[in-house]
Amino acid sequence: MGESGSVTGRKRRGQVVATCITLAVCLMITTGVVFVANRISTAVGNWEPPVSASSEPSDGTVRTPAHDELDGPPDNSRVTAQEDDPEGASADEQHTPDAVPRPSDPWLDEVSEATDVPRRALFGYAAAQLVLAEDLPACQLSWTTLAGIGYVESRHGTYAGGEIAEDGTTTVDIIGIPLDGSNDTQALPDTDGGELDGDTEWDRAIGPMQFIPTTWARWGESLEGGTPDPHNIDDAALSAARYLCADERDLTTVEDWESAVLAYNRSGTYVTDVLAYAHAYADLS
Repeated sequence: MGESGSVTGRKRRGQVVATCITLAVCLMITTGVVFVANRISTAVGNWEPPVSASSEPSDGTVRTPAHDELDGPPDNSRVTAQEDDPEGASADEQHTPDAVPRPSDPWLDEVSEATDVPRRALFGYAAAQLVLAEDLPACQLSWTTLAGIGYVESRHGTYAGGEIAEDGTTTVDIIGIPLDGSNDTQALPDTDGGELDGDTEWDRAIGPMQFIPTTWARWGESLEGGTPDPHNIDDAALSAARYLCADERDLTTVEDWESAVLAYNRSGTYVTDVLAYAHAYADLS
């Protein structure tokens, strides 16, 4: 997070080269991802995809929209919240008035199937939207922006070969490369004594939303209360939502949406990748 860059963004080209057998296959792999060297406000009108950004990607993810459709943040996607007192629940199972809002099971089933976002990851993104709708309604955060970030950062928590378990924690810790100034990263000497990232020399991005330790120390928040865990999608998504909504941003405007995602990762390519996937998820849901 911040200047760290995404794990997948740093490795994507290397993985493509390693797995491509022919030039045609390479072109197919790159068609689902958009590239730009500037910011949304200036790049959307000028961006041209390598081949066709609306082609079916080869890695099983969603199709991204054509560049002329990327004219700003996607429209907010509605999340259906679970009812406070679901029929048949016991007194102990019923939600209290101040309970954390949760997306409903039917909504999760329908949207996960439509978007191919893993259901457990979708729960974290949607729960964060519901919490921010109550706490910071002016921000107008949509789960699709979090999902765009989650895909680009870690393939929704699956990048390291694991998945998100039922409790929301990744089955394999996702830890980025050392932020030592190489590989187009900013040099960030260790700030947490290796407590979160296991590295006592350099900081590394951690978890499904790829926070760096200093950013997590400021923004980390637990959805259910207690000690926040950057490897838990619920905590990571809520913390990312808080970070994106800082400085009284309204994420329905181009300027504030762009500012928020650039604060997350100061890269024009990253911003446009997130934008493309956020639009794709919004369109499908």
